[in-house]
Amino acid sequence: MRLLPSAFWMKNPMKSEAIIRGRFAPSPSGTLHLGNLLSSLLAWLDVRSQGGVMLFRLEDLDPDRSFEHYANQMARDLEWLGLDWDEGWRPGSDQCRQGNRTAHYENALKQLREKGLVYDCYCSRAERLAASAPHPGEAHDAGCGCRFLTEAEARQKRHSGRSPAQKCLIMPQTIRWTDVHYGFQEDPLQSGQDDFIIRRSDGVFAYQLAVSVDDIEMGVTRVVRAQDLMRSTARQIYLIQTLGGSAPEYCHAPLLIAPDGRKLSKRDGDLNMDYFREHFTPEQLIGILAKLAGLQATSSPIKARELVESFSWESVPRNPIVIPSELI
Repeated sequence: MRLLPSAFWMKNPMKSEAIIRGRFAPSPSGTLHLGNLLSSLLAWLDVRSQGGVMLFRLEDLDPDRSFEHYANQMARDLEWLGLDWDEGWRPGSDQCRQGNRTAHYENALKQLREKGLVYDCYCSRAERLAASAPHPGEAHDAGCGCRFLTEAEARQKRHSGRSPAQKCLIMPQTIRWTDVHYGFQEDPLQSGQDDFIIRRSDGVFAYQLAVSVDDIEMGVTRVVRAQDLMRSTARQIYLIQTLGGSAPEYCHAPLLIAPDGRKLSKRDGDLNMDYFREHFTPEQLIGILAKLAGLQATSSPIKARELVESFSWESVPRNPIVIPSELI
């Protein structure tokens, strides 16, 4: 598929405003499901409708859950749908993949240490993994006492075979931002209960730190993602500002849920691209997504590029979207 230059999508390429930079940022842990596809379509339309630049970043931080064949399939599936990108990772490339950016995260960790904002956490493995996962309710725990350990207590834990993770200390403050779709938001962050993992005990850097560093260094100005990641926003703004960057604008998209109220999951294989490629054309699938997102009145087939000119977040629902039973 030939990738078209960004100017192709510009309503007015001669505008002097700063160019919007958005991103696809999938984790190659499975095939894309319908919810991933909706967020990807909205992210692409958001950027293309503003004449922006689209970046593909592969979020393959965890070597135990990242697979090259899934990464390649994701790229092929997005191109199949007509959702192209201008910069970043492509199959066979080492660019723009988190697994190759450890030195950048080490540097950020060093900066945070110099500010006195890092401490070792000796909590259990299950607690550490939950705290590092990019999901609501898992981005932080109820607080632990590890930052108050004496050197003798920490040494005793190390001698017992406990390897520490590293946590970022929150300086109490209220983070305020305006979500493009959901409006004004504020999140009061407290030391202790809102501290969060930035590197796991096995040395793997956590999502919150990596995505914040990447968005700074890659010049991302616009982040579109599902609403279940909104809880992560305040922590990412905190990190970005602490590291001297400017936070992007955030646009959260409504969740797609099954008729029983369950959120779609890669792990469960919910309505993934294997199924859709077998039963639908790209235009048919885009038509279904456009109808679910309020971008057209029916699910009639349509190409993604035909939605660019009329795209508006005002048309997109704010409540969770129930998938029609005929798709299940």
